[in-house]
Amino acid sequence: MQITKDQMSPTNVKLTIKADEAALAAAKQVVLMQLAKNIKVQGFRTGKAPMSVVEKNVDQQTLQSEFLDTMVNQLYVEAVTKEGLRPVNRPDVSITKFVPFNTLEITAEVEVIGAITLPDYKKIRLAKPVVKVDAKDVDEVMTNLSTRAAVKKDVTRAAQLDDEVTIDFKGVDTKTKASIAGADGSEYPLVLGSKSFIPGFEEELIGLKSDGEKTFDITFPKDYGTVDLQNKKVTFTVTIKKIQELAKPKLDDAFAATVGPFKTLAELKGDVKKQLQADREQQANRDYESELLGQIAEKTKANIPPVLVEEEIDRAEADERQNLVYRGQTWEEHLEADGVTAEEHREKQRPAAEARVTAGLVLGEVAELEKITVSNEEIDVRMQLLSGQYQDQAMQAELSKPEARRDITSRMLTEKTIEKLVGYASAK
Repeated sequence: MQITKDQMSPTNVKLTIKADEAALAAAKQVVLMQLAKNIKVQGFRTGKAPMSVVEKNVDQQTLQSEFLDTMVNQLYVEAVTKEGLRPVNRPDVSITKFVPFNTLEITAEVEVIGAITLPDYKKIRLAKPVVKVDAKDVDEVMTNLSTRAAVKKDVTRAAQLDDEVTIDFKGVDTKTKASIAGADGSEYPLVLGSKSFIPGFEEELIGLKSDGEKTFDITFPKDYGTVDLQNKKVTFTVTIKKIQELAKPKLDDAFAATVGPFKTLAELKGDVKKQLQADREQQANRDYESELLGQIAEKTKANIPPVLVEEEIDRAEADERQNLVYRGQTWEEHLEADGVTAEEHREKQRPAAEARVTAGLVLGEVAELEKITVSNEEIDVRMQLLSGQYQDQAMQAELSKPEARRDITSRMLTEKTIEKLVGYASAK
């Protein structure tokens, strides 16, 4: 096999591949043997006729078509492997020369992952965050537990701190007065002072009576969970439907016993602290890994195929559309509220998409350099653990699919690679 590689761009390669006669002859025999299984030749049992006889009796157009399909695929795969290319989509293949069964030349143009130059990631240091849980954190959880267990009593007085109010509310864009999906609700229970709503919202309701209405402006935090509402100024109109005073239970050993298998309040507090510590450490580790990978990706020089970035943007927008469905907002309404066209919205996604693609490529390069692998035994153990966690038949069926095993393998490889990077970054 002769290969000529033309680098059309940093991420586009054109291969000209010429097959040798031995490979062509072998491929022809393979195709004839496959076709012979369904050909009846007088004087021979099906599949037992000599290949020379089969060739004379087979439809020549079918023979050539099957031969070309087999040979083109074989040539392309072998050439990509030999050249060390990493294609990201299907190739554009053309047959440039073909003399039946003794001469074949093809061209294949394909997008590939270009050169990737990693920084010296082994020298990057990043201190691990120290996670602490203090008495105030535990007390907040205890307060929430007692609030949930409180006895509610309807009152006619004005709403006070620690009361639970049932409200109807509607939010509109302060500038355009357009309705905002996800910024309205009805019969919504809210404990004043719980800090469970938008900062500044609960305080506005103190002093209102049942059937009282109030309109006020709130600016959403810059780190608010819904991206569309970050830093957005919203005008809310709120109606108080009901006010209830909460008679919270005393925080003592008897209360602890109602929450779980605890004999004393101290045991309950100890368990709360342990859970808070575990949750915060888990989140801190995720944030640490993300920051570390981001630092390495930022220092990496990578030729990224445009198709990978476009696919990543497609995935991000698909997730965004799904979230809009839950919030009862159409894509067009979302774009209008954001003040952008579909094209402008897509371009806003590009930097983050490029960063995610680069991070993925970094992990792949590091895994290869560090010779990180996942054994079949390790995969089997993980699959067994997952099977034990998910007992419903639908999930069991999903886990039994080959693609599920491939997905789990990929995740485990990522986990091992990140663990290796964390080991370098946190070393003293």
